[in-house]
Amino acid sequence: MELRMPALAIWSPEDEVLGAVAPLALGAAAGTALVVDLDPSGPRYPGEVTLASLVEDGPRKVDLSPQRRGVAIVRNGGVDPHEAEEVLHALIEGWPAVVFRLPSNHVGDGSAIPVLPLVPGALTRRPTGAAVYQRSAWRVQIPAGGVVLPRPGAATIGGFLAGRAPHPGDRWIRAWRKVWSQSWA
Repeated sequence: MELRMPALAIWSPEDEVLGAVAPLALGAAAGTALVVDLDPSGPRYPGEVTLASLVEDGPRKVDLSPQRRGVAIVRNGGVDPHEAEEVLHALIEGWPAVVFRLPSNHVGDGSAIPVLPLVPGALTRRPTGAAVYQRSAWRVQIPAGGVVLPRPGAATIGGFLAGRAPHPGDRWIRAWRKVWSQSWA
């Protein structure tokens, strides 16, 4: 799989669970990736390294390169992303793929890819630009543009929520590969 972009920022304004697992799935789809949580109030991802500790220590004092294949996670630790700009640039340079998780209240200004559940009705947001759409149990007309993901298996979501990585051949993870190869410009 060829990555079109070395780093992608995503957010889910409508679904907190999707907002927590989508960055992990996108990272798993890349093979070797770093997921960085830019939300100071983000989920309790596993791992010891936080963005706040990297900012405090400085990017040159920490080995930021991948040590193995798979997904590594940098929890936020309570730091504002603007304070971490130098560290974020160093992370992008040191990893083949980086996923930035933005908070659900991120302003949809085109700087990040929205991940939205496909549900009926007009109560959820429908962006004017491209997005990632997550299929649900309802039959809903698919919006033009973006990527539509199949429904994930319960074991896949349950594994992510329990801190376990899914099998790389998982159908839902394979579908996320389209997000890396899509042109989001």
